[in-house]
Amino acid sequence: MTFDRSVKIAPSILSADFADFGREIQAVEAEGADWIHVDVMDGHFVPNLTFGPPAVKAFRKHVKTVMDVHLMISPVDAYIDAYADAGADILTAHVEAGAHSHRTMQAIRGAGMKSGIALNPGTPAEAVEHLLDLTDLVCVMTVNPGFGGQKFIDMTAKVRKLREMIGDRPVHIEIDGGVDPTTAPLVVDAGADVLVAGSAVFRGGSVENPAPYGNNIRAIKASVAG
Repeated sequence: MTFDRSVKIAPSILSADFADFGREIQAVEAEGADWIHVDVMDGHFVPNLTFGPPAVKAFRKHVKTVMDVHLMISPVDAYIDAYADAGADILTAHVEAGAHSHRTMQAIRGAGMKSGIALNPGTPAEAVEHLLDLTDLVCVMTVNPGFGGQKFIDMTAKVRKLREMIGDRPVHIEIDGGVDPTTAPLVVDAGADVLVAGSAVFRGGSVENPAPYGNNIRAIKASVAG
C-alpha cells in the first residue's frame, strides 16, 4: 500500500449478500471499489456478531484491492495474529476496547499490518492524539457501532480536529457510518479521505446485476469531486 489522500470508497460487505460473499467482493471491486471493508463484531463490545478469522481468510482469496478489517471486539490483542494470518492489510481496533491501545497499535504493526484506531461518536479526537505516530488510519464512527444502515451522526468537528492533529503524518481519516452522496461532502471537506459505505453502495444491485454498485460508487465520488 502506498499512501495518498485521494478519496477512496471502501464498501462494507456487511451490506452484501451473505450467501455469496466471494462474488459480491469481485463484483464491487470490478465496479470501482478502492478498498473492501470487513466489519468484525463480537456480540460483546457491540450488540451484533459477524465474522471470525476463518471467514476473513476466505474473503481474502477474492479481495484484489485492500482488505480493511475493522475489529469491533474486546479484547483485541489475543486476535491480532489470527487476523494477520487471515490476510488483513489494515487492522483497526477501537480506542474504547481496552486500556492499552498503544501496545495494540505496536502489535498490529509488528504482525505486518497497517494499524488503525477507531473512535466511537462519544469519544473525543484527543483520545488518539498520543497514538498518531503508531497509527496509519483513524476511523471516525459516524454511527454507534454494531449495525449497518444507521443514520449519519455529524462528526465533522471531530474530523477537522483530527486533520489538524495529524498534520503531515501519513495517516488516513476514515469515516464509517451513514455515508452517502449527501453526507460524503461534509466529511471530505473536513479532511476525511476513506469513506466506508454499506447500503449506499450495495443498494439496488446484485452479483447478477452489479451496475448499480458502480453507479452508487460514482455518485459518492462525484459528490466530493472538485
